[in-house]
Amino acid sequence: MPHAARSFAGLPAVRQAAALLAELAAAPCGFSPVKADRPLALYGAGNMGRLACEFLGAVGREPAMVIDRNAAALAGDLAWAGLWPVAPEGVSPADKAAHRVAVSVVTAPYGPIERELNRLDFADVVPFYDLAESFRDRHPLSNGWFAAPLMREEEAQTAAVLEGWADDTSRAHHLQFLAWHRLREEWTFEPAPPLPNSERFFIPEVLAALRDDETFVDAGAYHGDVSRAFVEKTAGRFKQIIAIEPDQQSLARLRDTLAAFAPNAAVHEFALGATDGEALFHQGLGYASQLSSTGDVTMQARALDRLGLRPTFIKMHLEGAERAALHGAEQTLIEHRPMIAATVYHNADGIYKTAQWLMQTLPRYRFLFRLHSWCGTGAVIYGIPNERSAA
Repeated sequence: MPHAARSFAGLPAVRQAAALLAELAAAPCGFSPVKADRPLALYGAGNMGRLACEFLGAVGREPAMVIDRNAAALAGDLAWAGLWPVAPEGVSPADKAAHRVAVSVVTAPYGPIERELNRLDFADVVPFYDLAESFRDRHPLSNGWFAAPLMREEEAQTAAVLEGWADDTSRAHHLQFLAWHRLREEWTFEPAPPLPNSERFFIPEVLAALRDDETFVDAGAYHGDVSRAFVEKTAGRFKQIIAIEPDQQSLARLRDTLAAFAPNAAVHEFALGATDGEALFHQGLGYASQLSSTGDVTMQARALDRLGLRPTFIKMHLEGAERAALHGAEQTLIEHRPMIAATVYHNADGIYKTAQWLMQTLPRYRFLFRLHSWCGTGAVIYGIPNERSAA
C-alpha cells in the first residue's frame, strides 16, 4: 500500500490546526512495524544509510545490497567497501522482486522515492525506521515509533499545545510530525517545508537572540559538531561551553573537536536524567547511544539542577530522554531562563507532553516547533525567553 500525502496551500491558524488534529486523532493507520522476513536492501548511501547498515549488522540482518542514485560517485568510498552501492537501474529484475528495500533517506520526502522505486519495479519498499521498529527488543533506535489513536483528553492536550505555539509555522510542522507518526501520511504546508538540517538548533530566531556572553550546554554532545557550529555562529564570542556526553566511544572525538574549536570547554561524562542515580546505557551506537533497558553498561545519570550551572542556552539531543532531563533541570530553567533547543522525535513525548511541560513551567517564553527532516524526524522544540526574542 503506497503512503498517502496531503498538501496545504497555506499555514494553519489555531482553529484550522485544531480541526486538522481532530481529523488525524482517531483515524486508522494502515501501517505497522515491518518485519525482516525477506532479504534486505538499503536505498540511500548517505549518513543515514551508513547508520542503517550498522544497525542491521548489529541485529544480525546485514543488507544484501545498497542502492543509491549516486552509486558511481561512491565507488571508491571505503565506508562501503565490500558492499559497493549500485544504481537502481543496475539491480536485476530477480533482485527487485526478491528484496525488501528499506529507504534510508530523510533529507527528502518519502513518497516520491517510494513511487519512483515502484515505477522501476521494486516490489517491496518501506521506510527504514519502520523496519527498525521490529528490533526494539534488542536495539533502542526509536525514530520510527507509531502513535496510538489519541484519546479525548490526549487530543485536548495536543490541541492546547498547538494553540500555544508562537507562530503558524510551528503548528504546520507539528501537524506534519503528528500525521507521519499517527497515520504514516506526509502532510506538507507549502509556505513551511522542513528546514535544512544545517539549521538545526540554530534557526533564525535563535541566531537573532544570541549574545556574546553565552554559556552553552551541549547535552548529548556526540562528536562536538553542534558545539563547533555554536562557535561558528557566535564568531567565537561566548563565555563557556559545557559538553555532556556519556558514550565512551564518542568522547575521544568530542575532545578532539573541542580542543580545536573551544579548548576551554568543560566535558562531563555522564547522562542527564530527572534525578541523580544509575541507569542502563546502550553504548557504542554512535549518535543513537542512549539510556535504555537494552543497555549493556550501568551509567551515572545526573540532574542538571545538581551541577550548579548558570546556562544561557541549552541544547538537548538525548535520544528520547529529553523530557526527563528537562524535569531534572526545572530549577535551573526557572532561575536562569536560558534559550532551549530540545529534540522531541524519538518517542511519543513529542506529541504534546514535552511541549506542555515547557509551556506550563516557563512563563514569558516564545515556543517554536520546527522540523529539520522528513518521516517525522528532526523535530526540535525551541524556547526563547521573551526578553531575548526579537518578535
